[in-house]
Amino acid sequence: MTPIQDATPKPPKHPADLDTSIELPKQRESPASSLASLPYRGSNPSLHKLFESTASTSISRPSSGTATPTSVVPGSAFSPGSRKSGTGTPGSLPPGVSDEHRTLIQQAYAPHVVVVADNDTEELIRGKGLDGGLLQLLRPFGESLSGKVTIRDSVGASKSYEDFGVRFVGMNEVLGRPPASESAPMRPRPVGGDVAHVEELVDRHLQYSEFNAQGSVPDYLNQGEPAAQESGRSPFYTLYLRRLLSGLPMVPHETFAHPVVGVIATSSRSATPVEELRDLYNRQHQGDLRVPQWVDGLFLRYYVFIHEEETGDIAKSNTTFDAMKRHFGLNCHLLRLKGQQCISSDDDAVRLPTCEWLSASEELAEIQKQESADEFTDPAPYIPDSDVTAIRTFVRELVAQSMIPHMERNIHQWNEQILARRRGLSGRFMSLSKRWTTFGSSRSSSASTITSSNSNYDSAGGFYRPDAPEALMRRLADYCFMLRDTKLALSTYEILCTDYNNDKAWQHYAGAAEMAALSALLSPAALTTKIRTEKIDEWIRSATYSYTDRQRSATPFYALRTLALSLELLRLRGTSATDDAARWGSRILEMNLVGPIGTALITERISACFSIRPGIGVLKLGSRRRKAAFWAVLAAQEWWRQNKALQAEKCLDAALHLYGARIESSEGGPVRLPFDEMQHFVDELRQKILGLRLANRGLGEDDEVGETQQSMLVEEATETLDASPRAHRKSLAGPSAPNIDTGPLSPTLERMPEKDDLFEGAV
Repeated sequence: MTPIQDATPKPPKHPADLDTSIELPKQRESPASSLASLPYRGSNPSLHKLFESTASTSISRPSSGTATPTSVVPGSAFSPGSRKSGTGTPGSLPPGVSDEHRTLIQQAYAPHVVVVADNDTEELIRGKGLDGGLLQLLRPFGESLSGKVTIRDSVGASKSYEDFGVRFVGMNEVLGRPPASESAPMRPRPVGGDVAHVEELVDRHLQYSEFNAQGSVPDYLNQGEPAAQESGRSPFYTLYLRRLLSGLPMVPHETFAHPVVGVIATSSRSATPVEELRDLYNRQHQGDLRVPQWVDGLFLRYYVFIHEEETGDIAKSNTTFDAMKRHFGLNCHLLRLKGQQCISSDDDAVRLPTCEWLSASEELAEIQKQESADEFTDPAPYIPDSDVTAIRTFVRELVAQSMIPHMERNIHQWNEQILARRRGLSGRFMSLSKRWTTFGSSRSSSASTITSSNSNYDSAGGFYRPDAPEALMRRLADYCFMLRDTKLALSTYEILCTDYNNDKAWQHYAGAAEMAALSALLSPAALTTKIRTEKIDEWIRSATYSYTDRQRSATPFYALRTLALSLELLRLRGTSATDDAARWGSRILEMNLVGPIGTALITERISACFSIRPGIGVLKLGSRRRKAAFWAVLAAQEWWRQNKALQAEKCLDAALHLYGARIESSEGGPVRLPFDEMQHFVDELRQKILGLRLANRGLGEDDEVGETQQSMLVEEATETLDASPRAHRKSLAGPSAPNIDTGPLSPTLERMPEKDDLFEGAV
């Protein structure tokens, strides 16, 4: 039985030739009632806030007000406007391409800060209307710090960044444990890594876009020139990529999600705040909040004392804060907050910002919550403006004065004590001896026994101890990558690839190879074709193979991440690198790493890679416009199979534009495709897409009524549609055109019988 998404929709009642007159079918019911199967039937403003990254986008044609979105709203909740960082994209970007995705990749790999608070503090924050407690209050402010952040690289050079941020996470949520307090509500885990959830989320956004863009079928028949826009820019693909990188899981083979700093908080409601802080530290060190054995538990602790403005005594709070600094050092902060709940009508009320890096499961849970709610008010909590200022100051002090210096000190220490030795002659000799001493063992011994005799790798558990040199070097490379020192990160990842390969730690090897490729592509240095072929391609190929086929438990999520990010960074390099980007995009489809939504998005992205390949000379020799058009047609067909008419229309328009079928020929009609089969296929696909759009609007073929009923209905509008793209241009003549003999004005006048004017003595 043919699935619903693969079934051919009923074509609308009109002839195939657009040059003839057609009768638009009568609309017998409202579009909202005909789209009852779609999940978004209300105009809830809070629900629209969740979809603003893909709902309020630019249109595909200047004449259509509700066509498919093609760009991202600057500063929206889930796709914020780009903020320039200290390092731009290497070289000049191809025409019509921005480094939005490069900035997104840099922001995705941010240091993680674990938040732990006592029960009194959590009750204080929940009394402000925040069910998630202190974590929900701090999380939005860590994603975008106010002002510039200065970071020193391995050679001592300082660079400033405006888009640096951190990720506040909860220890219970990261470890998959229930909340410490029974009164705390269960919330979805902020951990990503599930491609199925990402697919479902993007599908929700697509359905919302399809529903809110209905009523534009006549605009589809207007074959105007598409508006100028960035090549291949899709808000749905940006959302897909952002949610793919949101909520990185805590795993042994990479340390991006391992905590760099731990925030331990108490409040003025506690009778013994210093003892509460000690108890929370002990629980993290050897209690129920202890991290796994492959995570270093000696990360930096930052102690916070929250003073409640309404009921607390500021003099007593200052005394307690001084005692905290004597016991725990200078990594302390006094945070003054109001304890009463704020409402939107208050004078100093500020809406709590929306998190940009929500995991797919969190956003899906929020969408379901908004759908089930009957209220049409914004459920987002509000906090006083004084709290916003205090929290921003606290987060900036935490990052700029404690976390970044702590990471820089560790990088300098590990570089001098471990990495410098590995670069020398003795380090290379140790690597060779470690590699070749296994040949003296018996052939009958197992691989795990041979590896464990000369390696720090625990093959049974699949991890290195946190104090092992390989684990410290991995943390060194990841710290450099998060602080955007790609040069030192790249050299460290290269050494780790050799060590992990010798130890047969395939997942660790795949992670090092993946990050080596990304570090090289993010580096501002130019890449030659030889380097790209011999090193970067080999790293990408090895990482993908090791993630999927070289270990007992495959991890397709990381293989998809490797290929998707490599595709984007290679595309930004332009010239021949775009062919490599398209090749890795095709590998995603060949390995079936994505679902139906991802397949259509990646197919559309491959077309975007080919479309920016520049040609040489007037004839544009070497360009890939025909390949780009071919993949755009495939993307249009894929979107049509999934009942996404607007996306299919956009891809088909892009394909016709690349084929040059949007210009007018010398005969006055549109340029046809070079082969009749191609023209027939595209025309048939266009009719299917139009039929799908009419079906989504509640229009069908069974709208015939009897002669007696037609007189009672609204008269049908008959319109002659011209397939020429210039059919709707305005006349250049003024109100009173000059009397100029221009010959016949229509074919009808040409066919009129000639009159004998008795010229030249005719009888």
